[in-house]
Amino acid sequence: MRHAKKAATKWAQNYQAAQQFYEREGHLQVPRKHIERIAIGDDQEERELRLGAWIGNQRSRAATLTPARIELLSAIGMRWT
Repeated sequence: MRHAKKAATKWAQNYQAAQQFYEREGHLQVPRKHIERIAIGDDQEERELRLGAWIGNQRSRAATLTPARIELLSAIGMRWT
């Protein structure tokens, strides 16, 4: 149970980073080695996330993502091929 919640939290944080990148850059063509800094939680703790790798992983795992996650990523410009 804990693992699923932790994985969901981590996915949400990476999605937040993807949204931030998209809002700033206007696309999700993230370089593989790109690191995105985001502020998380009530205390706005700054975290560095490996967004480029995460985007690539989401693309390669598209067949196993939930329809809701695919829709979220597609809404911010995800290219699936």
